[in-house]
Amino acid sequence: MSDTASGTAPGPVSRSSAGRSADRARYDRATAHLDAPLAVVDLAAFDANAEDLVRRARGKPVRVASKSVRCRALLERVLARDGFAGVMSFTLAESLWLARSGIDDVLLAYPSADRSGFAELAADPKLAGSVTVTVDDPAQLDLIDAARDGGTEEVRVCLELDTSLRLLGGRVRVGARRSPLHSPTALAELARSVTRRPGFRLAGLMAYEGHIAGVGDDAPGNWARTRGVRLMQAAARRELAARRAAAVQAVRRVAPELEFVNGGGTGSVQHTAAEEAVTEVAAGSGLFVPRLFDHYTSFTGRPAALFAMPVVRRPGVGVVTVLGGGYPASGAPGRDRLPQPYLPEGLRYDGQEWAGEVQTPLLGQAADDLLVGDRVWFRHAKAGELCERFDTLHAIEGDAVTASYPTYRGEGRTFL
Repeated sequence: MSDTASGTAPGPVSRSSAGRSADRARYDRATAHLDAPLAVVDLAAFDANAEDLVRRARGKPVRVASKSVRCRALLERVLARDGFAGVMSFTLAESLWLARSGIDDVLLAYPSADRSGFAELAADPKLAGSVTVTVDDPAQLDLIDAARDGGTEEVRVCLELDTSLRLLGGRVRVGARRSPLHSPTALAELARSVTRRPGFRLAGLMAYEGHIAGVGDDAPGNWARTRGVRLMQAAARRELAARRAAAVQAVRRVAPELEFVNGGGTGSVQHTAAEEAVTEVAAGSGLFVPRLFDHYTSFTGRPAALFAMPVVRRPGVGVVTVLGGGYPASGAPGRDRLPQPYLPEGLRYDGQEWAGEVQTPLLGQAADDLLVGDRVWFRHAKAGELCERFDTLHAIEGDAVTASYPTYRGEGRTFL
């Protein structure tokens, strides 16, 4: 997905110009007593997005991806809703912290080399019963065993299936480079290693199809890309559904009491939930709906998390400068990884400076209506990464701030 030459992508189809103007007025009124920079979560939008995820999950539980939220209060809020169950975490330290905080079903979705964390896990019955760790290599089991430090608790394990689409005899690969376990046979072989090994329990299987769930299929103004992505995703869904079903069957022959099969992501929830072999789906970005999720035909969400930067300069006609703003998202470098100047409408980056470390000039007719001290509202390109920049999310209901939630950063937790 690439931006237009003006330096900013079109706004989300979910909000009309009138709706966005009304949102801006609400956000400005609600936060008038606060100094910018600041970040907010619109609770009505957050809850509406959560409801839509549950609808698309077709009765299967949604495991919330914590990396896309990074705020305990909001994790607890969504887990209190019908249709959500469990957290998908991103580091072992985070997993243990969440489990100690009272979340009793945490799936660590990425292999870890945190030896001290594994020692804690193996020594504590409550943690060992609440946290499941992902592996895709016997070497990871060796590392866990070596880290036990006398701990005897059984470690719950989840295997990960590589979801990538391989074409032309494997010469072409589409999808993230994650697990080395691509075939049902390879997955079953590791499952046998786990079940035969004392101190481990095979609890689940996961498969994240990022090339389907995390790639928009409606590129504005680019018919060829749109067509190509849709053809790729249709082929990938068919291939993965068949291979995932075979993999689950192969693993269940080894471990008949497998507890869960996790799949999906915000952009593929309804497709993944339709697979009989899948018992739960994962999603997180769909709660905040950052700018990278604007261009999907499978769902329409409401932007729920934004940050505001104050206008500090007016260099000339059609130009304002805001403090800071250089918060690029991870992933392949590109303009689509920059925050989107969102409110007021009509602002764009200066192509010579873009989003700056300590200041960001913005161009456009809307700049002439902004005074020093006014604020410009931005959307981050990704979801939870916003919370690595702010220690608080101010919760807005109507036109008032009704709570202020600490982010992971605000609680002194920087896990990555």
